[in-house]
Amino acid sequence: MIHSVRFTCLLDTNVIYPIDIRDLLFWFASYDLFTPRWSRNIFLEWEMVMRRKGVSDSEILKRVEKAQRAFPDALVEHYESLTESLVLPDENDKHVLAAAIKSNAQIIVTNNLRHFPEEYLATFGIVAKSADDFLTDTIDLNADLAVAAFQSMVLNRVNPNLDEFQVLDRLRKNGLTNTADYFHALL
Repeated sequence: MIHSVRFTCLLDTNVIYPIDIRDLLFWFASYDLFTPRWSRNIFLEWEMVMRRKGVSDSEILKRVEKAQRAFPDALVEHYESLTESLVLPDENDKHVLAAAIKSNAQIIVTNNLRHFPEEYLATFGIVAKSADDFLTDTIDLNADLAVAAFQSMVLNRVNPNLDEFQVLDRLRKNGLTNTADYFHALL
C-alpha cells in the first residue's frame, strides 16, 4: 500500500473544477490514498472558472472553504520566487510547477499534459499525469480502499442523488473513462 504522507500530488485547476473529478480526488485524499497540494493561484483560477460557469459567489466561497477545511495542510506557500527560473510551453503554468517543486510533489495531476514536458519535469523528480491515469494508477495500488472511497462518495451525494453506475456514467462524461471502467469491473 502506498503511504499518503510520502505520496504527494499537486492538483491543477483543471482537475479541481469539474465537480465529479474533484469529488473523486478529494475522497481518495480523505482515504489517505495520496496527499493533495494546491496553491492560492490554483484556487484563484478555480474561482475564476466557477464564476465564468455561473456559480454564485456564495457557492464559490462555500466550495473553497470546504476544500480548505478538509485539507488544511494542502496549501503551498512561498513558491513564487521559483517561477522566474522555470521554462514551460505556457508561461501561465509556471506557478503550478513552482508549487509542485516547493511541496516536494511527485506528481502534478493535470489534464493539460502538453503544458508539462516529461523530460523537463523529470529534472525536478516530478511527472505529470492526467486525472484518469492518476486515478486508475491509484486504484491499482490499493483497489479495496479506492472502492471504499468511491462508495462513500456515492453514498454522500445529495444533489443529485445517484447510484454507483450513474456516477460512473458521469465520470465517463468527464473524461475518466478508464477510472469508471476499472471501478465498474471491481463493483
